This record gives sequence, structure tokens and C-alpha cells, in this order.
Amino acid sequence: MTANLIPLLMAAGLVSCGVYMLLERSLTRMLLGLMMIGNAVNLLIIDVGGPDGNPPISWASSGKATDADSLAQAMVLTSIVITMGVGAFVLALNYRSYNLTTTDDIGDDPEATRVSHLSDEEVIAAEQDHGVPVVAGDLDAVPDSEASR
Repeated sequence: MTANLIPLLMAAGLVSCGVYMLLERSLTRMLLGLMMIGNAVNLLIIDVGGPDGNPPISWASSGKATDADSLAQAMVLTSIVITMGVGAFVLALNYRSYNLTTTDDIGDDPEATRVSHLSDEEVIAAEQDHGVPVVAGDLDAVPDSEASR
């Protein structure tokens, strides 16, 4: 099995641009990033699907030595349908978010920001107040006398 270098480089470029766009704060750019990654996966599947050959229909022959593998084409068609479904879902989320906030950008979650600034002692106290068990990895910076409570 051999793969051509140019389609592989194109797929790598599409994936890298798609990941960059997914990391943006705009839902429209996230949607475009998802579409780019989906197209890169389709290109990769077609590229590694093998060389061209005779069609899989028995009466049609183009004189090639091998038959074409139709599995790669079926997988790409399925991938296209799934990518369009995910795209439609993200577009609906984008529309709903724009109607609620009149902006396309996603802001920081204030609760996540507040929790990220808590000290270890405050986290342990909050977990004990709410009855949530303390995770063993959280106790690394806490002295043993406080952890045994």
C-alpha cells in the first residue's frame, strides 16, 4: 500500500488549520474548524484507500490489474453525512447563542474562573462543607494533620 505525499500534506494542513480555528472563541470559526477537520479525514481515507482499479461491478472493466476497494468510498460517504449532521447541530447552537447573547463569541465561565483561583485549603473546606469526598490527588500540598480530618 502506497500513499501519495501531496494529499497527506494537504490533510495535515487542513487538520492544523481546523484545530487552530477550533481554539478560537467564535462559534462560527469553531464550525469552520470542524468542517476543515472533517474534510481532512475524508481526504486521508481516500488517500490511504489504495490505488484506483476496476470498478466493483462485475460487468464493467477498465483493464486494470486489480479491483478498486469500495469500502473507502462508503466510509467517506458516511463521514460526509456525519460531518454535515454535526455541522447542522453546531450551526443551530450558534443561532441560539446569537439570539440569546447577540454575540458570536464565547466568554469565560465566571464560576470556573472563581474555582481556579481557590487555594487547596479552600477547596478542601468547600468539599467538606458540601459532603463531596476529597480526591487523593488534591491532598499533595496539604499537611497530613488537615488531610486526616
